[in-house]
Amino acid sequence: MARSALLNVMVQAALKAGKSLSRDFGEVQNLQVSVKGPSDFVSQADLKAEKIVRDELMKARPTYGFLGEESEEVTGTDGAHRWIVDPLDGTTNFLHGIPQFAVSIALERNGEVVAGVIFNPATDELFTAEKGGGAFMNDRRIRVAARRVLSDCVIGCGVPHLGRGNHGKFLIELRHVMGEVAGVRRMGAAALDLAYVAAGRLDGFWETDLSAWDMAAGIVLIREAGGFTSDMKGTTDIFGSGNIVAGNELIQKALLEVANRPVPTR
Repeated sequence: MARSALLNVMVQAALKAGKSLSRDFGEVQNLQVSVKGPSDFVSQADLKAEKIVRDELMKARPTYGFLGEESEEVTGTDGAHRWIVDPLDGTTNFLHGIPQFAVSIALERNGEVVAGVIFNPATDELFTAEKGGGAFMNDRRIRVAARRVLSDCVIGCGVPHLGRGNHGKFLIELRHVMGEVAGVRRMGAAALDLAYVAAGRLDGFWETDLSAWDMAAGIVLIREAGGFTSDMKGTTDIFGSGNIVAGNELIQKALLEVANRPVPTR
């Protein structure tokens, strides 16, 4: 596949940060036996990965803005472009030695995400997409799954954790979705879940209480893989709402309807 200069910059930044995370992941697995635990170590791994990504991106395009999970937002002098970065999506997985985590980098132009890179260094899987150029995994073209009915589908989701999200509301959504699909999966890294939708591994995905850096790269991947995304109200205000529903045209629409189904009254 041919990559633009900008996408090459994003890929190199993701690979470099991924190499750092791979080294730290080996260490964090050894720290599981310590009394203190590896939380502080993981925080440092996260910060180090973001610095690597930020340095690489800003060296290539110093006038672009930068929004990252671990640092203050920078408004670029360019005005039209912004990097959106999660240096370690799936931190809890990383913390527990589970190899389901990723570096996520997106480029936003005039409010629209136009390129995305998601890299899982534990599996050496690199997902890339540019507006109008298609979506790829390790240079192989990917497409969303073609299933047409929810009863045939495996759907990914995010589960609100301690101190975050509306647990009761999620349980209602889960109850409705579980009753309509072949299976539900919660893997703990939203960026990778969205990449899996783009690659056809998951037929659909929904989650609430997310940040822009969790979703940005995945959105362009899914769209370039022939899929559809919206917020839980069916609008395009995904970053503003902090929630997302994704899938192919039929499954995304059906999942949106089922997840929003009202609680039955007796």
